[in-house]
Amino acid sequence: MKLHISPSSPYARKVRVTIRELGIEDRIEEAVTIPWDEGADAVMHNPTGKVPALITDDGDSLFDSPVICEYLDSLGGRVSLFPSAGPARWAALRRQALADAMLDAMVARRVEGNRPGDADSEYWINRHWSAVWRCIDEMERTLPNGDKPIDIGDIAVAVALAQVLFRFGDRDWRPSRPKLASWFEEIARRPSLAATHPVDHERSR
Repeated sequence: MKLHISPSSPYARKVRVTIRELGIEDRIEEAVTIPWDEGADAVMHNPTGKVPALITDDGDSLFDSPVICEYLDSLGGRVSLFPSAGPARWAALRRQALADAMLDAMVARRVEGNRPGDADSEYWINRHWSAVWRCIDEMERTLPNGDKPIDIGDIAVAVALAQVLFRFGDRDWRPSRPKLASWFEEIARRPSLAATHPVDHERSR
């Protein structure tokens, strides 16, 4: 299989962490693909022109990180990151959705911030930041018990929190949220996260 990624994309990082947690690195080739390059969407067989995109062994293309992560998890193995039906599953999927929504708000904030400044831009920048902070507060409120196995919700939340520090170093959320900061510090030590730190590049997302 081939996974098309951008080194700075948190959505791609979520998939890369998932691969390492599942222990299937040897089954997947990672290919750095810049979505804005001409023909990138054709190379990825992805009409949205975004990363990540996974080309399966059957030649099909999967896109959108939740779909890719669940597909990889379905391949079987010694662990699963998606709890079976029941409260644990819905909690994990909810936390993944919360983290992805937070990333969407951060991407929108960056796009808005690159526009020429005006009153409307300032309004939307503040609105996007408000969404980010509400998501972070909810992440702290819904912190799971420490004795449960890692799941897709944990991965998504850790990646989203790390992306704030990577993209917006002056917006450190940790001092005012000590419980969440402690959880983040611990999960960030996992080899899967330590090996996938985002790397900036020209025209990054």
